[in-house]
Amino acid sequence: MKILILCTGNSCRSQMAHGFLQSFDKNMEVYSAGTEPAVRVNPRAIRVMAESGIDISHHIPKNVSQYLSDVWDHVITVCGDANETCPVFTGKVKRRVHIGFDDPSHVTGTEEFILSEFRRVRDEIKQRLGRYYHEKIEKY
Repeated sequence: MKILILCTGNSCRSQMAHGFLQSFDKNMEVYSAGTEPAVRVNPRAIRVMAESGIDISHHIPKNVSQYLSDVWDHVITVCGDANETCPVFTGKVKRRVHIGFDDPSHVTGTEEFILSEFRRVRDEIKQRLGRYYHEKIEKY
């Protein structure tokens, strides 16, 4: 099973989704990428994932262009805000799905509030991708 998770910057939501999906099944090939990849994974995303026992500190944002010639079982877009444009993946895909999430990297306020939003989105990613995994991936 080969899965690609897409967003714009590949620094936060797609990286958290990547970490969770890989944790559900170590035999799956899980990748993530963005149309405009950031320089590094958001440190707050790394921190809140570590709180869940998942290490994404070694992840590196990648450009989706490097995956266009691959064949994918699932491509999942995770942008959520109406102001965002989700990437359109033109590669070979058996199943495309959009599971949108708010972008916690745009939240402002105290550090405590920002981290609470990262945790909220992290928990939502785990719950919704866990359901998708059990309903659409694990059975096949």
